[in-house]
Amino acid sequence: MNIKNIAKKATALTFAAALLAGAAPQAFAKESGTKDYKKSYGFSHITRKDMLKIPEQQKSEQFKVPQFDANTIQNIPSAKAYDGSGKQFDLDVWDSWPLQNADGTVATYHGYQLVFALAGNPNNVDDTSIYMFYKKEGEKSINSWKNAGKVFKDSDKFDPNDPYLKLQTQEWSGSATLTKDGKVRLFYTSFSGKQYGKQTLATAQVNFSQPDRDSLKIEGVEDYKSVFDGGNGTVYQNIQQFIDEGNYSSGDNHTMRDPHYVEDHGHKYLVFEANTGTKTGYQGENSLLNRTYYGGSKNFFREESSKLLNGSKKKDASLANGALGIIELNDDYTLKKVMKPLIASNTVTDEIERANLFKMNGKWYLFTDSRGSKMTIDGIGEKDIYMLGYVSDSLTGPFKPLNKTGLVLHMDQDYNDITFTYSHFAVPQAEGNNVVITSYITNRGISTEHHSTFAPSFLLKIKGSKTSVVKNSILAQGQLTVNE
Repeated sequence: MNIKNIAKKATALTFAAALLAGAAPQAFAKESGTKDYKKSYGFSHITRKDMLKIPEQQKSEQFKVPQFDANTIQNIPSAKAYDGSGKQFDLDVWDSWPLQNADGTVATYHGYQLVFALAGNPNNVDDTSIYMFYKKEGEKSINSWKNAGKVFKDSDKFDPNDPYLKLQTQEWSGSATLTKDGKVRLFYTSFSGKQYGKQTLATAQVNFSQPDRDSLKIEGVEDYKSVFDGGNGTVYQNIQQFIDEGNYSSGDNHTMRDPHYVEDHGHKYLVFEANTGTKTGYQGENSLLNRTYYGGSKNFFREESSKLLNGSKKKDASLANGALGIIELNDDYTLKKVMKPLIASNTVTDEIERANLFKMNGKWYLFTDSRGSKMTIDGIGEKDIYMLGYVSDSLTGPFKPLNKTGLVLHMDQDYNDITFTYSHFAVPQAEGNNVVITSYITNRGISTEHHSTFAPSFLLKIKGSKTSVVKNSILAQGQLTVNE
């Protein structure tokens, strides 16, 4: 450990000791020579002031995920696979994403709509692979979805001799785009349980054939490669920093996942979930003194920081540095440029998932999913599930919260209820102000009868900086488009 790190840890320990002794944070700051500061690092932030307003705001019907009728929920009939002995079993299917055009609208591939999804054996939590489901454009019933099977063969990850892919143990969420030459380009998260949960953004072209008029067949992948793993840790936390902090035993969380493809003026980008790096705010006790993360007045900062620093959520808040990151890609989908985060959630939460960004009616809309159980905000509980949203005039921000706080959707069903939904994803439509919200319903492994499956979709209206759930707008399970 170098001198700088020793000094940093010594200051943190002294800080903690002073608080345990009953010293006020401001008194400690004066005594130790540290002091509060205000630094934004050149990007937007999810503030504690905004988040503290959400527990009251979420009571409005404007934000409530519709209550679905448990009696109508069906497993995806085609979601079946075979184990090593040849025995067929039903799959759990959770996070999913459609094949999209460059502008985010749903693409049509040879007359079909395609959805990629995480799926696996309900009895094996480590079984997580990307499957592809497809249906003819215009069909809506959950019964119309056909299963093309796993996208990748188990051996595919070894073929490129990629240093990250060859250590992959699971496949996690991502996105897919239909290229200008009509090819399907998949982006996903390569997860390695062999490397303390290392996550790497990866990509491949997925090839298909049409054996007959009513089916698609996966014919393998090409140009399969890793893209980004966090780099040197200055802009985004990398796995080595996570390990050095003590990995999972420290209470820290490391994320580098959910790559979402977007284009702007001919440039290619990936937006993804990450954590801030050493030059973008990072984490630690000192971050609790940054007024930018609190928002509001100096009086609010003094009151909220004192409460936080002397409360039970202090450690979690010091480690909380979730971010929605962005990188620019070359035309061959390799890394071109690492860019500053679009938004970060320092002191609020370490985890803002499923980055989703698209342009609609001249504005850029950025969405993310998050769990109350990972947050450090009074009034937000273990059962609270959120989609948060932000708006900007440009791709890179600054982003301002939708509905004044960022709240877009709220759900608080019990985890074991089959109508529990998560992984909400906004799908822009070709026309109008409405987007289709997709998600999965029923958590994996909680029932032998009800498996994780496509949730009923519903509509969300977006107008400027305001959103609202459209009343009586429940659609079919997995439905992606309206007004076809």
